[in-house]
Amino acid sequence: MEHILFWIFAAYTLLLFIITFVTSRKANSLSFFSGNRKSPWFVVAYGMIGASLSGVTFMSVPGWVEERQFTYMLTVTGNLLGYCVIAFVLMPIYYRLNVISIYKYLETRFGKYSHKTGSFFFLVSRTLGASLRMFIVIYVLYEFVFSKWNISFEFTVFLFLILILLFTLKGGIKTIVWTDTLQTTCMLAALCICFFLIAQQMDLSAHGLLSTIMSSEYFTFIESDSSSRLCWWKQLLGGAFIAISMTGLDQEMMQKNLSCKNIRSAQKNMMTFSFILLIVNFLFLSLGAALHIFAAKEGIDAKGDDLFPFIALNELTPLAAIVFIIGLISALFPSADGALTSLTTAFSIDFLNMEERKDWTIKQKTRIRHIIHLSFALLFIGIIIFYGNHRNPHLIDILFQVASITYGPLLGLFAFGIISKRKVKDKFVPVVCILAPLLCFVLSNNSQEWFNYSFDFELLLLNGFLTYMGLFAISSKQQEEKSK
Repeated sequence: MEHILFWIFAAYTLLLFIITFVTSRKANSLSFFSGNRKSPWFVVAYGMIGASLSGVTFMSVPGWVEERQFTYMLTVTGNLLGYCVIAFVLMPIYYRLNVISIYKYLETRFGKYSHKTGSFFFLVSRTLGASLRMFIVIYVLYEFVFSKWNISFEFTVFLFLILILLFTLKGGIKTIVWTDTLQTTCMLAALCICFFLIAQQMDLSAHGLLSTIMSSEYFTFIESDSSSRLCWWKQLLGGAFIAISMTGLDQEMMQKNLSCKNIRSAQKNMMTFSFILLIVNFLFLSLGAALHIFAAKEGIDAKGDDLFPFIALNELTPLAAIVFIIGLISALFPSADGALTSLTTAFSIDFLNMEERKDWTIKQKTRIRHIIHLSFALLFIGIIIFYGNHRNPHLIDILFQVASITYGPLLGLFAFGIISKRKVKDKFVPVVCILAPLLCFVLSNNSQEWFNYSFDFELLLLNGFLTYMGLFAISSKQQEEKSK
């Protein structure tokens, strides 16, 4: 079986390189950063599903069902509200300014310190988050495939990052828009096929398994206890601001949207994507409930992130193992390719001002971009190996905690820039944006003991609010009047 899984991996990778070769011909820096503003909106919308879900969703959301039941659907519903804000508030700003890096808005509104602070928090958040998403997939592939040939985990990480580096190095966002489409298709196909195979193993039809899920203890959407981290309003509110922060204020996700030819196409892309994502997350939760019901029936002890791979690779038919590996590989590449491209873009544009450097030749810019791209790939390798030595059974919890801490300053910066007309003391912005998440980190770790209250996704909102108030404290209405 290991040999079959290896050749499936090899064939899938080869297909990616074929797509890369076709899409990256005649590619230049503009193609890498913005796809020449020619990406079809429906292709971007579909491909963004895979980029949004990632390996963490593919494995952690099904494993999460035992702890959270279907309450996560309220978070996804909140996401829909956030995507409306992105489509009709944020994206018109980005298109009006005609930016490549969305953090350029912060320089236009506040100044260079704010610009670099916003980009810095994106670099930290995306580096930690993307490496976490990659880790969970690479670890499973290592455990069930590469370790059988005595290949070390470190070498497995290195192999995957080199492959990802190669097919993103030249084409950038122009290539990723199309490779994400393939990866989304494979991931969704794997999701549906695994659901049917579990139903077959339980001697049920797909409809029968769905009915079993709906009558089970897992099919619970509402938690009314306000002290619980799963309380319904926390899920809705947190979901909305997670979408705004992790999509609307994220260079990776917005870079794909900004590759559409105009604002109308980008808005159609965003709204189409948001409704599809609602359906797909429901399917993932249904799969998770099915996995837990099947595990209880068969006496399987696997929990959390280990549940889906254990059942797919050990308890179902060989077809399930093949489909699972294809889905897992499909979840890996969107997590890495877009992250590498967006991190390279943010660093090149925001910190090196590559777009404005007239003293660098095209050849010099390309060489520098390649060095940055390689550097982030090496950084990913180090962080993923670190995660491998400090593994946690619920990585999706860690992912959202990281997002709540690191995206909060971005939320506060953009909110203050859009809502308020006041001018800030730009050089003090980095101080505010460091103090707010530090305070949130302390509150999050002690809120249960101090206030009998558990933070969940709404910690992001508190972080953004503290940043907003800090910016208000270092702002001046008098400066605003002088600028008129």
